[in-house]
Amino acid sequence: MMGTNASALEKDIGPEQFPINEHYFGLVNCYRLSTSAGLSGERALLQSPAEEEGNLLTCLADLFHSIATQKKKVGVIPPKKFISRLRKENDLFDNYMQQDAHEFLNYLLNTVADIVQEEKKQEKQNGRLKNNGTPVTTETNTENKTEPTWVHDIFQGTLTNETRCLNCETVSSKDEDFLDLSVDVEQNTSITHCLRMRVKKLPMILALHLKRFKYMEQLHRYTKLSYRVVFPLELRLFNTSGDAVNLDRMYDLVAVWSKQRSLHHHSESHGFWLLFDDDIVEKIDAQAIEEFYGLTSDISKNSESGYILFYQSRE
Repeated sequence: MMGTNASALEKDIGPEQFPINEHYFGLVNCYRLSTSAGLSGERALLQSPAEEEGNLLTCLADLFHSIATQKKKVGVIPPKKFISRLRKENDLFDNYMQQDAHEFLNYLLNTVADIVQEEKKQEKQNGRLKNNGTPVTTETNTENKTEPTWVHDIFQGTLTNETRCLNCETVSSKDEDFLDLSVDVEQNTSITHCLRMRVKKLPMILALHLKRFKYMEQLHRYTKLSYRVVFPLELRLFNTSGDAVNLDRMYDLVAVWSKQRSLHHHSESHGFWLLFDDDIVEKIDAQAIEEFYGLTSDISKNSESGYILFYQSRE
């Protein structure tokens, strides 16, 4: 049984369902650090905190380590060190305005990947030095090759872009790697209808960015598209290329970001959804996800339209 000091969330989830070694913490005045849908399980982020100031990756690792080692199961934590480092490295985030979640996701994933690749490069260079510091000559052509990191292992997929020559009708194709897919949205449709690009390699975590902002020439500014776009709890991509890898891969929805809040699914033996709204964490019914589909008409009204979706492969 849970003690009298148990939080409302712990009581709501119940002792039988509350996962062992899990901690649910709201983040004070923070960006959508719930990118952890794919990152938090990575061992590199759960190591002991760095003693020095470090880089964005070590600051993120410190944050996850701080949460993972909390005595309480539920609480609030201010990610001051991470936010400070983020603002120092990128002027885009050096203010107190609400930031674009997609820009943050892109910057975080690419920066972490660059840091890991640079660390690998340094390790290789150090490994080719003798004890006296004399370089060891090696015959290899992989010197300048960029090796994939665990970020790529988790998020990277491959698109196939095909073009047809108007004269000879020859079809040529070009592969393009991605960490997330930006999807044009239409009113009263589904995410499967909007996904029209041809995917060759499916990632472990499929991150879909719904393009809910469109530049209106007559207004000379961007306007929000609160279109109703249904996204299923289970997803299979059918618009794959002929030589696609893992084309039968099935995905489960694990996280939804809106502009203000985010939803996360815990899919262990007892699946449940959690709503994160800065420092507030609440358990919600799965039916509440429908509130994030958007609006069925173009009326001017606030809505919690799903902005970024995270699907996790079952494999």
